[in-house]
Amino acid sequence: MGGADPVLVEIVEGTLASVEREVETAIARTARSPMIRDAHDFRAGIHDRRMRKLTGRSYSALVQPVVRDFPIETMRPGDVFFHNDVYLSEGGIGHLPDLCVTVPVFSGPGRGDADVVAFVQAFGHHDDIGGAVPGSMPSHARSAFEEGLMVPPIRLWDQGVPNDAALRIMTRNSRMPGSLAGDLDAECSACLMGARRLGELFARYGRAAIEDCFDAIIDKTTETFRREILSKIPDGTHVWEDYAEHDGVDPPRLHAQRITLTKSPGKLVIDFTGTSPQAKGPINHAGDYADGVFLKKWLAPVLRNLADSPERMAELDVNEGVVPLIEMRFPEKGTLLTPIFPAPTNARTFVILRLLGVLAGVLAKATGGRMPADQETIRYTGVYGEDPEPYLMREVLGGGSGGRYYADGEDTIHVVPDSRNIPVEFAEARWPFRVERLGLAVDSGGPGEHRGGLGYDKHIRMLRDAHYMSIADRSILSCWGVNGGRAGRPFRAEVAGAPMEGLVDDHPVRAGDVVRIRTTGGGGWGDPLNRPPATVAADVRDGKVSAEGARDDYGVVLAGTPEEPSVDEEATAALRARLR
Repeated sequence: MGGADPVLVEIVEGTLASVEREVETAIARTARSPMIRDAHDFRAGIHDRRMRKLTGRSYSALVQPVVRDFPIETMRPGDVFFHNDVYLSEGGIGHLPDLCVTVPVFSGPGRGDADVVAFVQAFGHHDDIGGAVPGSMPSHARSAFEEGLMVPPIRLWDQGVPNDAALRIMTRNSRMPGSLAGDLDAECSACLMGARRLGELFARYGRAAIEDCFDAIIDKTTETFRREILSKIPDGTHVWEDYAEHDGVDPPRLHAQRITLTKSPGKLVIDFTGTSPQAKGPINHAGDYADGVFLKKWLAPVLRNLADSPERMAELDVNEGVVPLIEMRFPEKGTLLTPIFPAPTNARTFVILRLLGVLAGVLAKATGGRMPADQETIRYTGVYGEDPEPYLMREVLGGGSGGRYYADGEDTIHVVPDSRNIPVEFAEARWPFRVERLGLAVDSGGPGEHRGGLGYDKHIRMLRDAHYMSIADRSILSCWGVNGGRAGRPFRAEVAGAPMEGLVDDHPVRAGDVVRIRTTGGGGWGDPLNRPPATVAADVRDGKVSAEGARDDYGVVLAGTPEEPSVDEEATAALRARLR
């Protein structure tokens, strides 16, 4: 830890985590839109003056684009910076609805370069920032200009005074100006509050001592990942690729994301050569900026699966300390990961979520299957219309995670920490529909010795005419299994019994129609015939596996009732013997 006091390092680390939580809590309590307040699709981050991320509970955007356009010496107390421009965000913003607020932290009188000591940042997915369709995510977009208002880094508040002209421009472009204004106010105020809290930390212990602690926190992460994680990966080179299925413009086809992973002592090289050309539709991700620093921190949590135990995994934060351990090599401009402006990007989740699985897959090859099976845990579904005012209900429903070498996958999880589905009581009070079912999608988890997690099964009955929208992948290909585990079931959606594609902007829904949504299940880990029959019977009792699934996928024959199933030991032994 160099010259840092170990006790003070613990105090500073705890304070950073506390401030981050406090900022997020303030936003959740004061924001206006359901996506921010109820679904919690946002996150905060704390960075030092060298733009290094200090906290590791969640990924966040970057400070680099703000400092690039507004040098530190020009910043003043009370300043708030804002941006959402994908191509001018250095890779930190993936699509235009993700709005980013950044507040500098000052120590001392607040004048000159030396006084900026840190940054508090928040970014989240907002209801509407303009563009061709409500929600600013046109699934058939061919250009960024169709996706909404692009704002490069600007000074949204100047020494405590809001830039009313900029706010008027943004709200004028939004179909939901009240929610947008309220959310921005919540985020600016919360980050300013967080900046004051950090300023108090510097005032108490002094700038030099705190910055020594920042170095120690980051160095500790670097050393921990090098010693406990990278050491588990044998030296050598391995390749894995997976695919997005469609881009909203061309007919469905495979859009490859490939990783060639090379492990050498103390470093991982992630080479994306072989990734498909940029798509015509909005599944591109501008990841090749700032040496890929956003993608390094986005992908690094996958490495935690190599820790000695699940408990140790949970203790490992991903902050800037992982960056020196990873080298990224990007193909030439014009691929899914190196798109050329103004290629559309609003469905870039198809690519960055798939990359999590591709990295897990190549690590599974390198480590003999110690990684989890595949998962796909973000898709946007919703309805919009008038009642009598325009409304938008858009929900980020999770899915099942992959089975692991030590446990089943988790049901209905979301890659964004603390995110959740929109509460039924709130939804029915606010929008013109009834939620007739919200539960687990039976049999959706991939069969395995350790079963994949289950997705959602949600049924919505519309009370007024509306339009259905969806941004969803894994509607053709399923989440794959590991070490003999089988694939989970893919995304499915129906409107009045008619199957929907994964990318839909404005399918009409009539009053009385039912929208049925089943999200993806994670892949299974290990041979399903090795799963104990009593565990399969418990899955049937709990409504996670059907009796037919128990027989067909696991070779388990049940007796009794679905509420109290029992295993027919003789029939099960005979069936499993035939299936092996």
